[in-house]
Amino acid sequence: MQLDTYIFFNGDCAAALELYQTAFGAQIAALIRFRDAPDGGNAPPDWQDKVMHAVFHVGGNAILVSDGRYGQPRKDYAGFTLSIAADDAPSGERIFNMLAEGGNVLTPWQSTFWTQGFGMVTDRFGVPWLINVVHQGELQTA
Repeated sequence: MQLDTYIFFNGDCAAALELYQTAFGAQIAALIRFRDAPDGGNAPPDWQDKVMHAVFHVGGNAILVSDGRYGQPRKDYAGFTLSIAADDAPSGERIFNMLAEGGNVLTPWQSTFWTQGFGMVTDRFGVPWLINVVHQGELQTA
């Protein structure tokens, strides 16, 4: 059994993929546009270049993404947060700052009693993220 995360971007999927590639080195494993479907995915002409389905990897984790279906209303993401385990405080802060650009900072990047780096942000696409430095060498002593 496998559990995957699937995120819908209502037309902004390609831009989100670019951000995630830059921010944390996401590797795109698959990308299918509506135009690639035999019937164009039943999407209108202005959606033919939109992403019907894509998969990207962060480390050993896969995240599935799509622009969704044309004409569906945008929904806010609620009840979950994607968590990134940064290798160290400087890389975590870099990731945090890139995701925060045009987004909404929920918890500013900071040192805490459990780590040298932690922050929570909703990116400009509305996706909530938690960035945390988790390596043992980064833990602070109480």
